[in-house]
Amino acid sequence: MQSHSSVRRFKEQEIPQEDLNEILKAAQMASTWKNFQSYSVILVRSQEKKDALYELVPQEAIRQSAAFLLFVGDLNRAEKGARLHTDTFQPQGVEGLLITSVDAALAGQNTLLAAESLGYDGVIIGLVRYKSAELAELFKLPDYTYPVFGIALGVPNQKHDVKPRLPLDQLVFEEEYQELSVEAIEAYDRVQAEYAGARATTTWSQRLAEQFGNPEPSSTRENLEQKKLL
Repeated sequence: MQSHSSVRRFKEQEIPQEDLNEILKAAQMASTWKNFQSYSVILVRSQEKKDALYELVPQEAIRQSAAFLLFVGDLNRAEKGARLHTDTFQPQGVEGLLITSVDAALAGQNTLLAAESLGYDGVIIGLVRYKSAELAELFKLPDYTYPVFGIALGVPNQKHDVKPRLPLDQLVFEEEYQELSVEAIEAYDRVQAEYAGARATTTWSQRLAEQFGNPEPSSTRENLEQKKLL
């Protein structure tokens, strides 16, 4: 687990069905809120579908992957189950989104760990959310579902050094939260820049500014509203 790094380039080699089954069974064993299992996974192996997805989310890992897994926050099953007992179904709001997103994320992490244990590698792609409505159409997602992230899996054709994380004492606090100083952020910028070397185009804090210094993309919210989750 401590040797993990994202892999975005893969060999032209399939993942056998037996291995995919083992990976996905491991995903299912992740913790899940009240055993609701409020997520689904769409397995994409056809090059045609991967190419169509790449047109929307131009990440080369998608096109090269042996298998692309789209993790979907899913309360569609919940709606059917709830209506066995009540005419009221109210999934809208933050709590439902947290339940489904956390369930999907836990299953996704298990997926990647299981794949790595079998000699495969991959990368989690959150950019799928920026094309939420288009993905909903491409994959025929019904009401009460939404794309959370994807995972591109395959036989690795590259391997980077492990990306340095924040010092543990800046992430884990004894008994109460401790805010970091600006100096600590600047120090981590330097660590990240040293790791990236010539590949560095922005600092870690600059990427934070790009992400959180602008309004959120509208696609996710619009799709959640269309799917009756907001």
